[in-house]
Amino acid sequence: MSSDNNILSFIHDTKFTDLPQDVVAMAERCCLDLIGVTVAGRHTDLAQIITEHATSFFAAGAEVSAIPFTGKVASPVGAALATGMTIDSFDAHDGHRLTKGHAGAAVLPALLAFCYSLAEHDKNIDGQEFLTALTIGYEVSLRAGIALHATACDYHTSGAWNAIGAAAMGARLLKLDQDQTRHALGIAEYHGPRSQMMRCIDHPTMLKDGSGWGAMAGVSAAYMARSGFTGAPAITLEGDDVAPYWESLTQDWEILAQYFKPYPVCRWAQPAIQAVSDLMEKRTLDHQSIDKIEIRTFHEGLCLAGHNPKTTEEAQYAIAFPVAALIVRGTLGAEEIAPQSLRDPSILSLSNKIVLSETDEFNAKFPGERWADVSITLNTGERFDTPAACPIGDPENPLTDDHILKKFQALCHGSLHQKTADNIVKSVERLKNYPGALTDLLALLKHPVSPNGCNHKKNK
Repeated sequence: MSSDNNILSFIHDTKFTDLPQDVVAMAERCCLDLIGVTVAGRHTDLAQIITEHATSFFAAGAEVSAIPFTGKVASPVGAALATGMTIDSFDAHDGHRLTKGHAGAAVLPALLAFCYSLAEHDKNIDGQEFLTALTIGYEVSLRAGIALHATACDYHTSGAWNAIGAAAMGARLLKLDQDQTRHALGIAEYHGPRSQMMRCIDHPTMLKDGSGWGAMAGVSAAYMARSGFTGAPAITLEGDDVAPYWESLTQDWEILAQYFKPYPVCRWAQPAIQAVSDLMEKRTLDHQSIDKIEIRTFHEGLCLAGHNPKTTEEAQYAIAFPVAALIVRGTLGAEEIAPQSLRDPSILSLSNKIVLSETDEFNAKFPGERWADVSITLNTGERFDTPAACPIGDPENPLTDDHILKKFQALCHGSLHQKTADNIVKSVERLKNYPGALTDLLALLKHPVSPNGCNHKKNK
């Protein structure tokens, strides 16, 4: 069987009963974690702007989709754009090391957009099909991402490849035939944003990781292909040079290689944060007594720097400021990357005492592993050196189910009624065995967040 036929069969013929239990459990984890991030992201300026843009310029027509946690609707294309960018606005979502990016930030928004639209036409799917489609979206996205990194000379944002996973789910849910599916995948690949990731690392703005545009491109591609628009082939799926990345479909599951973030900042910053966090568990650090902090990490992490961020986007793509915030506040959550915290003189003072450098050892391990170590020198001359650390949440040292649940509840606290948050958890848990669970979940996600929740907006 050729590679492209194998992929088409995977998209259309995979059944829920074909999924291993650990894959289903991971899909549930990803779903709950991403919903929590969506809630937190709703309070950012980025989310407010893109939601207004989606409702104004991608308004609902023949196809209607809810934009989660807003009380608003748009076309499925607009809803996917708004939700994808909302998740991207709060850098606490799951990711994958070899793709150096994020599938779920586009896959879940696209899937929700399709589900809401199908429901409007009385074509509801059940929870098992939802989890199956979600898994397919992850697998296609992640393998396309690995293939793109292996064949492209530039480092592109996640939208360049997670658009393909979004289109794959659309092809399945819209029941496209094989030719239409090939065109949907090709359209998504061609129109997926080949945006320059390092540009947004060097100059952090609301552009982020391109996942909102990827979700939009993927959803649009599926509908375009259904209408007869052509775009095949997708070379990251059908090219002879990428065939090895697709041969193990249904044998190895890339979704199981997902990591989860304990902190709402770029994953590249988290090895240093982990090293400091581990040290703080052993001894109390008084930020006023610190003379200097030296962080050694890999080159790409070094590019984050970020001693004096002016926006939450800059704080999320930084190392120095988050490390300083953790030491000063004793925690690193939504409040520490909010605009009002960026003016905290204690955090800024400590941040500017941080020196960053790269090592060949850590460079050689990237991107499969991300490492850092830290040295803290006190005013007295006493020095603490941490062991080399990699962040928790990787497949080798995963966050526990309890940690994922506590993270979700923390992200929802003050933004959703506690009963609503609890019912979302129950609905996600019941997707695999209760026919009405998805209907319940989609209804719960229509609840607008409280404007008094974790506010990341600028003080006005």
